[in-house]
Amino acid sequence: MSAFNRILLCYDGSREGQHALADGARLAQELSGQVHVLSVINDAGWMPGADVMSAVPVDIVSDSAKEVLEDGLRKLALRGIYATGHLAIGDPLERIPFFAKDLKVDLIVVGHHRTRGLARWWGGKADGMLLDRVSCSVLVTMGPDVSSNTSAGAPAGVGTA
Repeated sequence: MSAFNRILLCYDGSREGQHALADGARLAQELSGQVHVLSVINDAGWMPGADVMSAVPVDIVSDSAKEVLEDGLRKLALRGIYATGHLAIGDPLERIPFFAKDLKVDLIVVGHHRTRGLARWWGGKADGMLLDRVSCSVLVTMGPDVSSNTSAGAPAGVGTA
């Protein structure tokens, strides 16, 4: 029996989210675990009281997030994995731990977005470590480094975004 019976895959449609979904799917198949997919709409840009409100209506953002979640669920179904989808609005560093605890997951799978130089310093809250907010294991998937994927022998468009 596996130590990871309930797996939460965090999916936002990004390249990193794609890697988390694919790696989490492979792991879920190996472990035969119960799978949940969570897509979080980060509301920091359109919360009441923000200095600048988004010009995009909330229902359009919500519909887009639902499409991303459904896309992730479809990709898993193509692999024979039937997962339960969850959509949340808020700060991912708050919503992921909430769902992990509520669903009693043993493992969270997230993708990591590489940053370099000054971008690393502008990344957000200093206290935002997901690992400090959960009591289960976390798998951080990296995916290939885009800058190291480009080679003289690679066909055009491969390894570039």
